[in-house]
This record gives sequence, C-alpha cells and structure tokens, in this order.
Amino acid sequence: MKKYARVFAYLKKYKTSIVIYIVCMLLSILFSIVSIGMLMPFFDLIFNGSNATSAGYLNNSSSTVIQWVKALIDDSIQAGTPANALPPLCALIFIFIVLKNLFLYISYRILGPLKNKVVNELRQELHHKILQLPIGYFTEQRKGDIMSRFTNDIGEVEGSVVGTLEGWVRDPLTIICNLAVLLYISPRLTIFILFCIPIMGFVIGRITKSLKKQSQEVAVKNGESVSMLDEMLGGLRIIKAFNVEGLIRQKFVTVNNELLTAKNHIGYKRDLASPLSEIMGVTIFIAILWYGGGLVLNHEIPLGAAAFLGYLGLFYNIINPAKALSTSFGNMQKGTAAINRIEEILKAPVVVDHNIMGKKLTQFNNAIEFKNVTFSYDDKVILNNINLTIPKGKTIALVGSSGAGKSTLADLIPRFHDVTSGAILIDGINIKEYSLHSVRSLISVVTQEPILFNDTIANNIALGMQDATIEQVTAAASVANAHTFIQQKEHGYATNIGDRGSKLSGGERQRVTIARAVLKNPPILILDEATSSLDTESEKLVQDAINNMMQQRTSIVIAHRLSTIKHADEIIVLQHGNIVERGTHDTLIMQQGFYNKLVTMQEVK
Repeated sequence: MKKYARVFAYLKKYKTSIVIYIVCMLLSILFSIVSIGMLMPFFDLIFNGSNATSAGYLNNSSSTVIQWVKALIDDSIQAGTPANALPPLCALIFIFIVLKNLFLYISYRILGPLKNKVVNELRQELHHKILQLPIGYFTEQRKGDIMSRFTNDIGEVEGSVVGTLEGWVRDPLTIICNLAVLLYISPRLTIFILFCIPIMGFVIGRITKSLKKQSQEVAVKNGESVSMLDEMLGGLRIIKAFNVEGLIRQKFVTVNNELLTAKNHIGYKRDLASPLSEIMGVTIFIAILWYGGGLVLNHEIPLGAAAFLGYLGLFYNIINPAKALSTSFGNMQKGTAAINRIEEILKAPVVVDHNIMGKKLTQFNNAIEFKNVTFSYDDKVILNNINLTIPKGKTIALVGSSGAGKSTLADLIPRFHDVTSGAILIDGINIKEYSLHSVRSLISVVTQEPILFNDTIANNIALGMQDATIEQVTAAASVANAHTFIQQKEHGYATNIGDRGSKLSGGERQRVTIARAVLKNPPILILDEATSSLDTESEKLVQDAINNMMQQRTSIVIAHRLSTIKHADEIIVLQHGNIVERGTHDTLIMQQGFYNKLVTMQEVK
C-alpha cells in the first residue's frame, strides 16, 4: 500500500470523521444483516404456519429484539393465529431497512466531502510544487505533459483511487460481518465458502495485475495529445502559412488512435473483472445450493428450509461487495500509474533553496560580483569561470552568439538557477545566504517575449504590487510610454487583454511589462533582448521607455541589436560560456575583435 501513502497521509488529518464514517457504515451493515435475518422466522411462518418453530436460529441468541421476536412467534403459534405475527415482523424488517439506509446516508455525507478534500489537497500540493521547482526543470518537460498530469492524472486519481475509498471500508466490512454471521449459523457450510473465495480472488487478481502498465501508457499518450494541442494553438500562424494542416492533423490522429487503443485494452480487462466476479459468485452460490441443500435434506446440519433460505440471502449479500471490491482493485491498479506520474513532480528535488530563514536583503548598496562562477547543465558547461563586477548604478551589456550563455548568466542573479561552482555576491554576501524572496524583491525582469496574463491592464501592471493605487499604476505606465495607448482603449486600464495579451500589439505588450517593472521600482533591472522582436516604430517607443526606466538603476542588458547598448558602461562579450572581450563600445571597436565583427555584421555606425 506504499503507492497510496500520499492519499493516506491526507486522510490522517480527518481521523475523527473516518472513525464516525466506519461506525455509521458498520451500523448500516449490521441493520442490513438483521433485516435479512428477520426473513428466517417470516419464511418459517409462511412455510409451516401453525407448525412453525423459533428453535435453532433464535433460541441461542440473547438479543432483546430477537427474544421479542421469539416470544411473538411462540405466542401467535400457541394462540393458533400464526398470521398475526406477520405484520409486526414486516414492520420490524421495514424499520431495520430504514435504519440501514439512514446510517448509509450519514456515512455518504461524511465521506463525500472527505474525498473532495483529498483531491483538492493533492491538486493544491501539485500546483505549489510546480511553482517551487526551478526553471531548469521545465526545459526538459513538455508543458502539455505537465498539464496532463495536473488535469487527466488527478482526475484519474479522483475516480480510480479516491473514488473507491468508500469501497475500501464498506465492502471488506460487509464481507467480514456477513461471513461472521454465516459462520455462526453453519460453520461447516461457511468453511466450504471460505475455501472457494480465494480461488475467485486469484482469478480477478490475474486480470487486474496488468492494468498498471497499460494505464501508464494511457497517461503518456494523454500527455502527448495535450502537448500537441498546446503546440498547435501556439503555432497556428506558421501551420497555416506553411500549409501543414494535414501533417499536424495526421500526427494528432496517430497519437489519438494510440490513446484509443490503450484505453480500449484497459477497458476490456477492467470491465471483465466485474462480470467475471459475478459469474464466479453465482457459481459458488449454486455450489452452496447443491452442497448445502444436500446437507439440509439429509439432516446433516441443523438448518430448516427457512434458515437455509436466510443463509443464502446473507451469502448473496456478499456477492455484490465482492464484485465491487474486485472492480475497485482494478480501478486502484489503473490509478496507480496516475499517482506515480504525479509523484514524479511532487518528489522532484527543489535544487534552488528558498532559504526562508536567511538574511533579508532590503537594499542594494555596492555591487553584484561573479567570483569564479561556473554553471553546468546535464554535464554540459554553459558558463565557465566567470569573473565580473557590476557596480551599483552602472549598465552592463551582455552580447554574443546564440547559446553563448548570456541569458543563463543573467538568470543566475535572481537565482532562476544556482551556480555549479563559484559564488555570486550582492554587497559582499553570497546570494544563497539571503532569503530568495528578498533577493527577487529587488529585481525586475523584462523578457524578450512579453509575459502577460488574461486579466486587465491595471492588474497586469500591478502584478506583485497588489496594494498599488491607480495613480501609481498610471505613473508607471507614463514612464513606460504606455499611458497614451491605454487611455485609448474602450475601458482604459480596466481593459482585459486576453490570453497572453493577445488583444494588444507587440509593442503595447512590451510597454505594459516595462510599466510592471517600473511600478516595482527595483534597484536592479534585467532586460533580456526586450526590443529584439519589435518593428522600428515600436522599438523606438519601447527603447525610450527602457531608457526612462534605467535611470539611476543597475541594469544588466542582454542585447541582440547592438545599437541599443552603445552607451553601456561596460560591454561583456561571451562566446561558448567564456568572457572573450570586455570594455566600452569604443574600446571594443578599436580592438577589432569579435565584438567589432558583430557590429560590422549589423552595420552599426
């Protein structure tokens, strides 16, 4: 049961509710057994009339209710009116059935919210873990696969594992309680049943054993299909422009058909468990009819016809729980694959320590220093022995070929990744000694691709500054050259910008992200090729906004268009993870090195 340890861990918080649930379920089962047991004297009266007797199944009981039933039957027989005992017996059976269902309903009312809470906590824990994981984790994962784990796999756990929690308690209790009563009524006949049940369990177990592997295949194919859908939605322009709708369609059809086949194979085996268990249950039932009937007719066991019918009724009370238990077991095997996929994320190491109890970085006073910094990923060296000092208030530009390590170097400052060796210092203290939250609170990042959310313009600008006033939001938008175009929108700052800011142009999206960075008012700015994807007019507006924002701030600029960094205090030229050149624009031009080559290629004058 270790594979369900996480589910049980959630349930530990609700021990009292679980105990009450078990008590209610046990009472429901007992009242069900008693209501069936009351059929014995009922059948005896019907079959034998005035010759009926309460011996055997009633005489040995000390129960007040059963003693009352015994007295009722004996008195009615002695009075010569056995039919008078039928109405009280029927009323008693009805009362027990009502009580059974009352406690069953109470148990449902307890367990229903409990199951929902377990799923809710699992979903919440997975969401929180995804937020905690470093950015590097997601470079190896397909976004669609992670989404599939968050949706399909949690849904599978909800239906296959958490959904069967009721059966984990109810069905074994029903089987045990009924078997205990059957053993009391006829030990010899019940031992025969106990011999047959393991055979049924073995056959069902063989069928459900292979469900886990096939469920894993279904989960993977689900992830692939969601990933393909995500890629299709993000690349519709290219798909249509290159007329590859047919190719994309065929790829999806292939994965979708593989998913269908895997689901069908699971369905065949899972659905076989229930009818097969019922057939085997009925087979045992018929065997009891044959074997037990012979014992009764030959007077080898002290049971009359009425008691034997009651015995059969109690045994049939076991068949449905046994069938449900076998189905639940199959579903649990199916859900195990989903739990494993979720556990892969929940158990993924958080390699960037948040250091909640670390020092609080409240202000930036002197410099950011890279001391012998090396960063490797999957045994590949991305940055090699970097030594760099970024004084407060200075602008440092990072240039180089694609893959030179520019973005990685900048990402190390807010600790999107941690260094493999060496250290990064802020004001002379290793950034790992500060709490991660306090380090990032002094940094704003503007990326090449504007990251916006499906919300209003005002809420996107105020992201991370929820207590900002509309005046502060407006002031930040003005610095970012965004106030004018925002005012022209139908609802101004209350305009919803759609998914990823799709209702705005590229330049407008970028200026909103700059306004967001300005509102945070950080002492350190990281600008990752913020103008590289814009047209000339938008670039000028955005560049002006960036220049306004960079005033009196320490800035690390990753440059694609070298014309934007001529006035940087120092330009760092990276190649294959190494610093190959450094200096001002004019100094590097005079060196006639790699930087000059880049400038010449872009015809910068």
